[in-house]
Amino acid sequence: MAEKGRTVGIKDVAREAGVSVGTVSNVINRPDAVPEATRVRVQRAIARLGYVRSESARQLRAGRSRIMALLVLDMGNPFFVDVARGAERAAREAGLGVMVCNSAQNPREEAAYLSLFAEQRVRGVLVTPADADGGNLAAFRRHRIPFVLVDRVAAGTSECSVSVDDVAGGRMAVGHLAAAGHRRIAYVSGPGHLQQVLDRREGALAALEEAGLPPETLRELPTERLDVAAGRDAGHRLLGLPERPTAVFCANDLLALGVLQALYAAGVDVPGEMAIVGYDDIEFAAAAAVPLTSVRQPAANMGALAAGMLLEETGPQAREHRHRRVVLQPELVVRDSSLIRR
Repeated sequence: MAEKGRTVGIKDVAREAGVSVGTVSNVINRPDAVPEATRVRVQRAIARLGYVRSESARQLRAGRSRIMALLVLDMGNPFFVDVARGAERAAREAGLGVMVCNSAQNPREEAAYLSLFAEQRVRGVLVTPADADGGNLAAFRRHRIPFVLVDRVAAGTSECSVSVDDVAGGRMAVGHLAAAGHRRIAYVSGPGHLQQVLDRREGALAALEEAGLPPETLRELPTERLDVAAGRDAGHRLLGLPERPTAVFCANDLLALGVLQALYAAGVDVPGEMAIVGYDDIEFAAAAAVPLTSVRQPAANMGALAAGMLLEETGPQAREHRHRRVVLQPELVVRDSSLIRR
């Protein structure tokens, strides 16, 4: 028996079963190559001692990790939960696991996690960048660990990416509101360093131009975060504007749900007095007190495609891999929150 408090190793199992270390290794890695009686004896010794093989040691010997990392902006956002679900499904089918981490939209947190991934020598990284300048990824690149951008195409990178055309999404959202007759529209935008926020604003302004409306039609209300609390705060600011908008486009559904809560608490009718359009079409959008019109992103598919690219780049045919950028198209899902025509 191993000493109390000491990690049980493969030598302990071999001693307990009365076999060689090589035989124990074969039972763990190639059980069909070991006679049944010996295999059973070793398996019983493993069970008695509670032996668990060291995956990190195995990976060092093989030179290849079985873990890919996923670093997202906010795991409190169901959109990124769906991205993680898609990535996990693709990884599991390939016999790999996924380590999911949250940068909290903070470039410093992102840098710390990228450093951790390098230390752990993960197989590769799926990342939605929080650092607008791309400095974190530039520093990470020196470790020669492959990465794929998710929900983003970053300037100055040639790596694979899977994203959604957010300019088109913003155009859909505000085009829908303009077509309904709205002439005072707010954009609850989120942190200004996030490219997704900027792209959705660009699409919103393009929709106004197409509708023959001046850019001043759009009143931007930035927030520090992309969550419900920030949306509630933006909703209170909306209510305090001297010339209140008749519609609001939010950079994501969590912001939109927060705005909806603020308007509901103030007795503002949605969509009669103010229409709302969100972005992402998370599960809660359809289940809101007033079902939320939203721009749908194929989140799970995005995660699966990104994981597939990483598997290609790190698999047996890695030398044949060529970086590519996949841009998916969004879809406007119209519900009660924006249906009243003006």
